[in-house]
This record gives sequence, structure tokens and C-alpha cells, in this order.
Amino acid sequence: MQEIAEIQELNTSPPNILCLDDEASVLKSLVRLLRLNKFNVVVSTDGHDALKKMTALQFEVVISDMRMPKMSGAEFLAKAKKLAPDTQRILLTGYSDLESTVSAVNHGGIHAYIQKPWQNDQLISIVKSAVEKFRLKKQNEILQAHVEKQNAQLTELNGSLELRVEKRTKQIKQVLKKLEEANEREKHEHQSTVELLYNFVNANPHLDGNKAQNIANTCTQIALYLNLSQKSIDLAPMAGYLAQIGLLAMDPELYKKPVNKLTESQRKTFYTHPSTAQLMLMPAMHLHDLSDAIYYQFERYNGNGMPKGLAGNDIPIGAMVLGLARDYWDAFEQSIASNEKERHEQALETVKLYSGTFYHPKIVRALEASHTKIYEQKSTAGSILICNAHELKERMVLGRALHSHSGIMLLPKGHEFSRKSIEKLQQLESKKPTPFRIMVKSAK
Repeated sequence: MQEIAEIQELNTSPPNILCLDDEASVLKSLVRLLRLNKFNVVVSTDGHDALKKMTALQFEVVISDMRMPKMSGAEFLAKAKKLAPDTQRILLTGYSDLESTVSAVNHGGIHAYIQKPWQNDQLISIVKSAVEKFRLKKQNEILQAHVEKQNAQLTELNGSLELRVEKRTKQIKQVLKKLEEANEREKHEHQSTVELLYNFVNANPHLDGNKAQNIANTCTQIALYLNLSQKSIDLAPMAGYLAQIGLLAMDPELYKKPVNKLTESQRKTFYTHPSTAQLMLMPAMHLHDLSDAIYYQFERYNGNGMPKGLAGNDIPIGAMVLGLARDYWDAFEQSIASNEKERHEQALETVKLYSGTFYHPKIVRALEASHTKIYEQKSTAGSILICNAHELKERMVLGRALHSHSGIMLLPKGHEFSRKSIEKLQQLESKKPTPFRIMVKSAK
């Protein structure tokens, strides 16, 4: 977890601030103020010297005076921008320097300017904001490198899946980018995005895609019984599908065996996977509510959970539903009953023991009321036709998500068949020993 440790180091180390001014008294005031607020300060009285310092050390923020004899602040900041484009640039300027300030904005790409004499609180607030912006960008870069490394390792372990993983990685980036650029136009595509991400969970040999489906179905039944908003009902299965996605960025040793078999240190690391999932989903702003449900899934109703120790209704409803559904299926797996029905009954009794402590009582009641449907896993698709690929017709609508024989999702629920998609399925079916069982609604 070197990359994650790098993020922790970035967030805990004192920010480096470079101050440039030809007046010793100004530098002295800046140093005293910034060090008082726990910043690491480096000073320079000359633009050329300051640029040399920037090549030797990474600075979150540079603060430059405008009027200096050898190199103006505008000229220095323009060169600093080329040398370290991520470093936040702040200009100190007087009331008479309006024209020079405009030049600094145009050529130096400054992020903020502060007029002399400054207000200490205002200056510190601006510097802290600049540091936060710099570090957030660096965190995203570190996380991206971490995800890419983990994808490479997964590809190596699953040689036969190399082309599929590469293809789906590109698809994820393309879908997320499109959803960000036109969120309103594509808001109904969220389910397809989640199903695409779910393929990564299902393709991992140490994660159980079927369990994720079961959790998703249980979340849906609970949300329907509670008569939640349509947005929450739509969110419920998505959270179930992606509850484990943060594990993809972790060492498989942490999740290829039960949690109770891990060492104390390994367990602590394992329970950070919701935080990792939140970072992975951060670029997709339209999935913010989904990200929260996953992030808070280990909170407890009595306030003894993690990561924040939230209690009662302070916990997002999606997280409470997900936590109960997840623990229900964990209890189902651990049951030693002789048949499946008894295992479901034992799982229900196990989670009921913690109603009012671990779980919200009304959510436990919703699980109990929905238990028969959860056990039978009845389809809610309505009256549908079951056919093979050669019996498909254009404009038929897929009633349930279609998976390959190995469990990889091929098409999402609601897909309207076209000539092209039918031909592709027929080609796949011709290579398999048994035909697909495709649940469809009649052509529109």
C-alpha cells in the first residue's frame, strides 16, 4: 500500500511555502506568521534564486512580491508556472500595481493576490485554501497511479482476462467522462455505469460476484419495503454491487480469506476499503450519494462503528441498508445449517440480535418483512419471454442483466436489442456448449 502511505505522508507533512520579496522586513513578517500556523517556510530575495529553490524542492505554494529590482513578480510567476504548474501562485501587490497585477494574471497564471498591507487571517485563509487545492490534485495523481498499478497486477494474475480488463478500463473512463460532461442528459445511465464497474469485482478471482448480486437484491427489497424515495431505491442495488470495489486497490491477501482469519493489522487495513472506494469514485460527482453509502457502510446505529462513529439517523440511509444486507449474507455464509432455507432463517435471527445496536430497528423490520422475497429471489421483471440468441428480434427489451457463462456482464437490464447486438450474442452463443437463457419483454 505504498501509494496510500504516500497520500498519508502528503496530508500529515507540513506544507512547503516559498516566499519571495526583496524587503527583509516583509519576509520576516511572512515567516513569523506562516511558521506560527505550522507551515514550512523557505525564503528568497531574488527571482533567479527562488527558481533554483523550486527545482530542488516541491512547494505547495509560492508567495511573490510584485515590485523587485532584478525580476518582477509577474515575470517570476510566469517562469514558476512553467517550472512547477501544480504549485499554487499567490501575488503580493500594492494598491498602485493594478496594471502589473493584470499582467501577472495573464502571464503568471496566479491563483490569488493579496494587497499590502495584508490582514493576517485573510492571508492564512488564502494559503490554506491553496495548499488544499494542490494536495487534492496530488492525491488524485497518486490514486490514479495506484489504481493503474493494481490493474496491471490483476491483469498479470488473470492472463486470460487481460484484453477484457483493458477494454472495460477504457469504457469506465469514457462513461464517467461523458456522465460528468452531460450529467442531466445522461442521469438515467447511472445503473449501466455501476454494472460496468461491477464487472471488475466479478472478474477478480478472490471476490464473490454472486454475493454482490445477493446483497444488491436484498438492498432493493429493503428499500422498497421502507417506501424510500425513487432515488434511494435506485441507489440501493448500486451500493450492493460496488460495496467491495475498494478491495480491488488492496493486496488480495486481505480479502481472499475471511476477515476473522486476518491479523489485527490486516483487519485494520481491510476496513479502510470503503475509504479507498470513495477515492476511486471521487471523479464521478454524479455518484456522490452512492460513494457515501459505501463509505459509511460500517457505521453502527449505536455510534460504535467506523470511520466517523456516526449514530442513529446521522448515518446515511443507504449506508444503513447496505450494512444490514451485507451482514445478513455474511451470516448466511457462516451458517452451518443443513439446507438453504434454514441458513436464511439463521442469518435473519443473527442480525435481529443486533437490532437497535448495530442496525436501525425499522430497517431490521423491513428485512424481516421482505425475508420471503429475499429467500426466493423472485424476479420483478413482470411477464417476460425466455429465449436464446437466435430467437431474438430487434427492439426486444432485456428484462434482466445478461451474463456470460463465466459471470461477466454482457448487457444491462433494459437494453433494447438492435441488429448489431443480436449478431454479437449469436456469435458468442455459437462458441458455447449450451445456448443463452435470455429474459426479454416483447418488442415495442
